[in-house]
This record gives sequence, C-alpha cells and structure tokens, in this order.
Amino acid sequence: MADAAVAIANKPAWVDLGSSDGAGSRDFYSKVSGWRVEVNPDPQYGGYGLAKVGGQDVAGIGPTQSPDQPSAWQFYIGTDDAEALGRKVEAAGGKVVAPPFDVGDQGKMAVFQDPSGAFISAWQPTRMGGFQTEGPNTFGWAELSARGLDKALPFYRDVFGWSAKTQDTDGQPYTEFQVDGQSLAGAQEMNTMAPAEMPSYWMVYFQVDDVDQTYRKATDAGGQEMMAPQDYPGGRFAIIRDPQGAFFGLFKSTRA
Repeated sequence: MADAAVAIANKPAWVDLGSSDGAGSRDFYSKVSGWRVEVNPDPQYGGYGLAKVGGQDVAGIGPTQSPDQPSAWQFYIGTDDAEALGRKVEAAGGKVVAPPFDVGDQGKMAVFQDPSGAFISAWQPTRMGGFQTEGPNTFGWAELSARGLDKALPFYRDVFGWSAKTQDTDGQPYTEFQVDGQSLAGAQEMNTMAPAEMPSYWMVYFQVDDVDQTYRKATDAGGQEMMAPQDYPGGRFAIIRDPQGAFFGLFKSTRA
C-alpha cells in the first residue's frame, strides 16, 4: 500500500464520525445520504462501520472513545510517514494529541492540534487507502474556523506543504488551501458571533445534488438547522447538527 500512501500524502484522505449512539447515527445518515453502513464484526474495531456509496467506502461511523466525549466528525490528512509528520507538527508549533498507533491491519492514525487549537488527524494506509469514490453523498470539502487564523496558516504550510490563496468574499477574507494549484480545503477567522467558549474547529462538508432537498431529508430525520440553505459565491450550502450532536455541512458547487 506504499503507492496509496504516497498518492494521498498531504491531501484529505478520510472522515469519520465518533458517535454517542452508533446505531442512531447509522440510521440517520443512511436516510439522509443513502449510505449503506457495514459494521466490522471484529471486536478490535469496537463497532466501527464503513459507510458506502455504490459499494465504495466514503466515511466511517464508530463510537466515541469515552462517554463524556461529544459526537463529532473527524478530518484526516493522508501521510506516508505518520511518525515524521508528528515531528513536523511539533516543530511548527502544534501538539501531538495521540501519537501514531495501529488501527488493526488497516493503517496508522494520529491526532494533532494546530496552533489555533483545532484538531486534525492523519492517516497512513496499510490495507485501507482512504476514500474510494467521489460524487454525490461523499466528502466534498473541509473548512477550518480558527481563533487566530494567522497562527494556523503557517502551520499547514510547514506541515503539509499547503499554499494559502486568500480572497475577500463580501468583506470576509476566505482562504483556500492548495497543493499544486488544486484547492483541497478552506479556512476563515472564527465568526465574531460565535460563543466565546467555542474552540477552533474543522467542519466536514458532503457534496450533494440538491442542497435544499437533502437539508429537508436531514431535518425530517431529526437533524437540527444550524444554517439554512443559502448561496455563496461558489454554489449553495447548509449546516446541520445531527441527532447525536455532530455538526456537518452540505454543499453543491457551481464551479466548472
């Protein structure tokens, strides 16, 4: 799987949901996104399930690591050397929250914290290479909301080699992280209306054919509106809180 590790290095590789109610989450996302979630029966994976579209892996859903941990989506960047990546993280002013460890025979993962306080994970594949498909109801974008974006941008440049392309959108600066001119994720300063106790965070977005229709499916299935469907310069989006408390976005791009 060395070739796969190189192919996904420094790029979005995976997303998964740590849920306080795995069965409830599997039911919700199956209704909203049409995912078929297959739970691994091997006890070492702790009830972790792979969500599939057309038989191809698109995301994971598993239990939280402790009862007091809130449900949340986790964003992974690919690497061909998780140990070396951890050293880069520390050198760039970040923290290694969970040093690299084996996930069965699937690969290695690690959890880091950037200088603004946002958590981000890494995946070094062995058997599991990460996303297997793209298109409707799959991962489409991730966005960092940071308290002190000026601290975060150099970190992602130094650790992952991401360049920052910043433009002003309706008076609000927005940064796109790029590798070889390809936009991989976004970043912005935390909204001033956000509660003071809200830490910096990464938000996961799933691309859909129809934001309004999928939004209605989500709210009908028990999701809570955070931001109703609305246009942005590159398309249309909405943000939802699922019944277990995890936030996620929906979007459809109008870019060619």
